[in-house]
Amino acid sequence: MKASELRAKDVAALEKEVSELLKAHFGLRMQRATQQLTNHSQLGKTRRDIARAKTVLAQKKKAAK
Repeated sequence: MKASELRAKDVAALEKEVSELLKAHFGLRMQRATQQLTNHSQLGKTRRDIARAKTVLAQKKKAAK
């Protein structure tokens, strides 16, 4: 997900997006642990998406204060 797409969302939507990404990342980690994960690059992508979403969320919260 691009940062521009994230910036278009409001704070509540960003918090929901972060929680969904965390659940997806957990699922990928479990697949890796059980050796069911075929595309290991997905782990890095979801981790970067989580960081990107958290960064935009922090920026919006700071700007709201």
